[in-house]
Amino acid sequence: MPNKNLAPRDQRIDDALDTAGVRHRATLKQEWPLLLLLVFVWGALWQDFSPGNLIFGAVIALVIVNLFPLPPVVLSGRLNLWYCVKLFGWFLGQVVAASVHVAWLAVVRGKKTRSSVIAVPLRTDSDLIVMTVGHVLTLIPGSFVLDVDRSSSTLYLHYIDVDSAQEVAKARENIRDIERRLIMAIGSQDEYEAIKNECSPRVRRTKEKP
Repeated sequence: MPNKNLAPRDQRIDDALDTAGVRHRATLKQEWPLLLLLVFVWGALWQDFSPGNLIFGAVIALVIVNLFPLPPVVLSGRLNLWYCVKLFGWFLGQVVAASVHVAWLAVVRGKKTRSSVIAVPLRTDSDLIVMTVGHVLTLIPGSFVLDVDRSSSTLYLHYIDVDSAQEVAKARENIRDIERRLIMAIGSQDEYEAIKNECSPRVRRTKEKP
């Protein structure tokens, strides 16, 4: 029976534990989205998406999941392949664009380049999405996650070429766009509907009114 005193995230974790506080062993059917994510992170870290490297990454992911179980990662039970493909294509484009931008900063501006540490509160309370947003940001050149406040889903990041209030606001909006893309791809149905309503033309027009 749900515990009304728990926050939504804590309730989901409580549901994943038995009465002794031991994590239920997840089946492969439950773990495969997490395994796919780990394989993707492996390929991205090595910058090698060849079949051999991905198969080796899958073996490593299986070992990690089975021999070193982490606190329960509660999946949403929803996966939209179209938005996943769009997210992957967007991510590759961002990596290329950011690499060119960082190279330009190194050659043209050098030591004059300024950077900032910014805090970005996310809308989601899903540990998986918060973690994935952090990984995506770290893999895109020019940004790096320093810390995460799990209780408020806030990311603290080091950002290159950000030294004004306008640029900080733009960086925060870019990060929330990554969160939006991930929710559209793997977020819960409730979060997906909330994001769709937030992005609807009617809501945008309301926000633009003075």
